[in-house]
Amino acid sequence: MAGHDFTARIAWTGNRGAGTQSYRGYDRTWDMATPGGVAVHCSNDPRLGGDPTLPNPEDLLLASLAACHMLWYLHLASAAGIMVTDYADDPLGMAESAPDGTGRFVKAVLRPRITLADGSDVAAADAIHARIHAHCFIARSVNFPVEYAATYHHG
Repeated sequence: MAGHDFTARIAWTGNRGAGTQSYRGYDRTWDMATPGGVAVHCSNDPRLGGDPTLPNPEDLLLASLAACHMLWYLHLASAAGIMVTDYADDPLGMAESAPDGTGRFVKAVLRPRITLADGSDVAAADAIHARIHAHCFIARSVNFPVEYAATYHHG
């Protein structure tokens, strides 16, 4: 098997001047950047004191999972001769929190809305989803079930 390395830079931006001297005395904001990429301003989950207008680690995990699925879907559809003209997803990640504050994802449901060229075989287009988990790095790496509930349109 070939090895692959991925890197990112994570930098905390929430020091208000006293560092972490007190729990409520610092912001949960941080920047994420990949080599050659622009910084993405992020925060913690709002329930944990984060900024609700910024993505949090849980949002990014769910978005990564949905993006990986989408990219493999487009690849496999193209290889199968199925023309996709639009693809958008509003994935849902379901998590649970224990009384001690620890948490985890228990399931994700990808909900892509896919537009196919007129005359496309919807059953063949739908069957592609079942093959993606074998390819997607992210889906193969998470320890919770990933389901999909796609809808299709022609146009």
